[in-house]
Amino acid sequence: MALFNHPYQFSEEDQTQINGNLILEKPLPYQAPPDGSGFFRTGRITLSPEINLELVFYHNPATSSFIYLQDKYCNRNAFEIMGLSPEEIQEHGEITLPGQLCMGAKRTKLIGKAMQSIFAAPPLRETILNHQQHNLAVFPIAREGLKYQVSEAIFDNYGYYCDEIVLDAHHVFDSNVPVYNRKVEMTLFKDKDLDQHQHENISVAFIADSIASGLVMRETITEIKRRFKNLERVEVIAPLATIRGLSRIADTECRNGVKVRVHIFETILNALPPDFYYSAHYNIPEFHIRPDLEEAYRAWWGEDTQGNIIADTACAGYGWSEVFYSPRKQIEMINGELAHRHQMNIVDLIRRNLKDS
Repeated sequence: MALFNHPYQFSEEDQTQINGNLILEKPLPYQAPPDGSGFFRTGRITLSPEINLELVFYHNPATSSFIYLQDKYCNRNAFEIMGLSPEEIQEHGEITLPGQLCMGAKRTKLIGKAMQSIFAAPPLRETILNHQQHNLAVFPIAREGLKYQVSEAIFDNYGYYCDEIVLDAHHVFDSNVPVYNRKVEMTLFKDKDLDQHQHENISVAFIADSIASGLVMRETITEIKRRFKNLERVEVIAPLATIRGLSRIADTECRNGVKVRVHIFETILNALPPDFYYSAHYNIPEFHIRPDLEEAYRAWWGEDTQGNIIADTACAGYGWSEVFYSPRKQIEMINGELAHRHQMNIVDLIRRNLKDS
């Protein structure tokens, strides 16, 4: 099997140096499956011979609309939130927009379609069919993970009724933590519906949340392993995931004695300093199952007036949770970053693309 190897390094906040390799299976030249189901490729993060994190990337019509561009989009209510008037788009009828502008209920519907395809694919099918329904539990992390519809995808594909345990884990300030000044706080863990015997039956956990810094996911895996003593495997469903965040959880398997695998839409993301939650696509064709989609995505964002490539800073994770819950907040975030980095706003870019179409 042909492999693509991307060595990387970065400094942690305590100045320790992280050196690793992202190793990806080189997919064959892409051909759309006749049933439209999609395509997947495997990979791994390697920090040492003993520390590896298994990855699977997926491409299907829903994941590509989520990560790259949405074609044939026309919704006057969405345009109103973005700042466009109906008159401006009337002559065009339809418009192409980046995945960051798939918001609210529309985004929830789209991610549901993506999950249906992902859970039908061989990597997760093998895991699920090797277990009974009482061995599986779904852990959506509030808020974003609540929208992923993982339990629904498992039921629709396999008819399994899985226990679903909602939890809330997030960063809080803590001056007692050296360097980082923050810790992960878990304020909600709804596993009281399960008795001791049911806890002991759980051997596979599906955790639903995207991965930015990786700290929340790392602590969540540790806590689930503490509560579910017979846990053997963790399948993390993370549509958006940064190479920095994945590196931070790569040693979780070694520390907790549990096999971890992460399932990601299309491509891995580059965490951009100084705010490492801010993340963009890598402009490297081998990072993408469909490099042509990345090329079209970059062309949509284009350049600012100074000749800077906007896609190099156009955060794939704009809003993270907010894009599901507050479309207006999503537009505010995008406009704030575009103004700061490129002296533009999202309407400027939409008008430019309308003019060129």
